[in-house]
Amino acid sequence: MNTYMYLITPFFAWLVCGITKFLINCIKEKRLAFDLIGYGGMPSNHSTIVSSMVSFIAFKEGIDTPAFGVALTVAFIVILDANSLRKQVGKHAQAINQLKHYQGEKLRERVGHSKLEILCGILLGCYIGMIISFF
Repeated sequence: MNTYMYLITPFFAWLVCGITKFLINCIKEKRLAFDLIGYGGMPSNHSTIVSSMVSFIAFKEGIDTPAFGVALTVAFIVILDANSLRKQVGKHAQAINQLKHYQGEKLRERVGHSKLEILCGILLGCYIGMIISFF
C-alpha cells in the first residue's frame, strides 16, 4: 500500500483541487459552473498537483534525496509555466477573439493563473502531501 501513495497523492490532489475550484466558481457565479471546468481559476490545479508530490516526498523521504530534487525541479517548471507562458496564451486568445474578421471557434481565454491562484494551489498541495505522508 505504501508504494501506491506515490500514485494516489497527485490524483487525490487533482481531485480535491478540482472540487474546490468548482465550488469556488459556483459561489462566484451563483450557479452550477460546469462550463468553467478546465484551465485557469482558483486554486491552480497544476500547482496543487506538483506541490503535493514535493511535499509528500519531503515528508516521506526527506529533502536530501534525488526524488525530492526532481520533484522540486518539475514543480518550478510547472509553476513558472502557469504564471508566464500560459498567461500569455490566454492574452493572445483574448486578442484573437476580439478580432472582427476572426471567424473560428472562440478560443479559451482563461488559461493561466494569477500569483494568488498559484500560491493557493501550492499551499493546498503541500497540505495534501503532508497529510497523505502520515498514512
